[in-house]
Amino acid sequence: MWYMIYAEDVENSLDARMKARPAHVERLQQLKQQGRLLIAGPIPAIDSDDPGPAGFSGSLVVAEFNSLIEAQHWADQDPYIEAGVYAKVTVKPYKKVLP
Repeated sequence: MWYMIYAEDVENSLDARMKARPAHVERLQQLKQQGRLLIAGPIPAIDSDDPGPAGFSGSLVVAEFNSLIEAQHWADQDPYIEAGVYAKVTVKPYKKVLP
């Protein structure tokens, strides 16, 4: 089943986010290689593709896992958590309808 992982950043997370980004992206690449990643990306803090120093307010990942517990465990291991980027992470089942 698909699961939505929505993470909200702490304020002024950009420096910590950039330092932890390679490890964060590597985990997403593993999901992609396994054919289990639907979408993933950051949420700009302002209405811009390139928010510059404003940074990001969070992240969204939709990926396939065997259970909610497995999805939560995967989310709990995100390098952004250890780096102090995320203030809150929400994991919920997701039903893809379109396209």
